[in-house]
Amino acid sequence: MGMVLKVVLHNIRSVYNVGAILRTCEGFGVDEVVLSGYTPRYDDKELLPHLRDKLNKQIAKTALGAEKLLNIYASGDIFANLTEWKKQDYKIVGLENNIQDTRLRRLNEPGLKDEIDEKVVLILGEEVNGIDQKLYELIDVFVEIPMRGKKESFNVSVAAGIAIYTLNES
Repeated sequence: MGMVLKVVLHNIRSVYNVGAILRTCEGFGVDEVVLSGYTPRYDDKELLPHLRDKLNKQIAKTALGAEKLLNIYASGDIFANLTEWKKQDYKIVGLENNIQDTRLRRLNEPGLKDEIDEKVVLILGEEVNGIDQKLYELIDVFVEIPMRGKKESFNVSVAAGIAIYTLNES
């Protein structure tokens, strides 16, 4: 059957990062994308029509149609969603780097996939500050992408692609 994968975009600021991540999620067959916090939403009914149209165009610029193909859910309470998914036996995985936490594992670490199982929620956080620390208590495992260069992080959309590909690999 393969992995069931939900990807949470929590407090992503850039509409272009949102669009690029949506395109990546569609390409890898992600089951659901959840937009939460202040992440810009595609087709946000709460915005005035002219603002919604502007935002839709900005997201579509990098999503290239993926925004219309994906199962996208706008969460009003990500804490409640994560709590419910944990009850449904989803592993909550946070993509992070440069944190000190005993739950932190390297994305390419042997045995990681066995620990994560078949139902995964991958959380992506804000571009500079990462995942909101209030969500930490709900996260089962943090994963980081090993880097060889001098930079300390990848762009969130690039990191999302690397993580989704690695987790989805059979």
